[in-house]
Amino acid sequence: MNARTLCLGILSFGDATGYEIKKMVEDGMFNHFIEASYGSIYPALTRMTEDGLLTCREEIQTGRPDKKVYAITLAGRTELESTLSEHPRDDKFKSEFLFIMLLSKNLPRTHVAQIYLKRLEDVRAEYDMIRKMAGECDEAGTRFVTGYGLAIFEAKIKYLEQNAGFAGLDASAVMESVAPQTNGRDAAE
Repeated sequence: MNARTLCLGILSFGDATGYEIKKMVEDGMFNHFIEASYGSIYPALTRMTEDGLLTCREEIQTGRPDKKVYAITLAGRTELESTLSEHPRDDKFKSEFLFIMLLSKNLPRTHVAQIYLKRLEDVRAEYDMIRKMAGECDEAGTRFVTGYGLAIFEAKIKYLEQNAGFAGLDASAVMESVAPQTNGRDAAE
C-alpha cells in the first residue's frame, strides 16, 4: 500500500487536513497499516487533487496560515475501490525487539530485563489504545480490524508474561505488574 491509497482510505471516512491525516497514521486507527511521512502525504494529496481524486478547500485561520481541507471525490472513491480490489501482499513483520532478544546473549541480563519489561509495558499500552477504539466502533469493518488487533496484542501479552524467565524475570512479578484486561469479547461488546 502506498501513501496515495492510505490518504484515499482515510478521506473515505471524512474530510481532513494533511496534518490530521498524518496524526491518524501516527497515533490513530491507521497506525498499524503503513508508515507515511509528511514528505509522502503532502505530495500525494497535491497530485490527487490535480488528478481530480480530491478536492481542496482553504479555511482561513486567524494568526496562522490558511488550512487546506481535503475531501475525496467520486473519482477518488472509484480509484480507492479499484486499488482495494487487488489482492494484498503478505503482511511484513519487522521487530527490533526480537532482534535484540535474538542477540541477548551479548547483553547484561539486567539490560535484557529492562528491554523486556519496557516492551511488555508498550504492548499493554497499545492493547489499551486498540481496546478503547474497539469500544467506539460502530462499523463492521472497524470492529473486525480492532478485534483482529486485540487478538494479536492479547497473544503478545500472554507470550511475554509466560516467558518472563527468558529475561531473568520472575513470572509472578511480571503478571502482578499493571496489566490490561485481555478479554477481547468485553471490548467488542
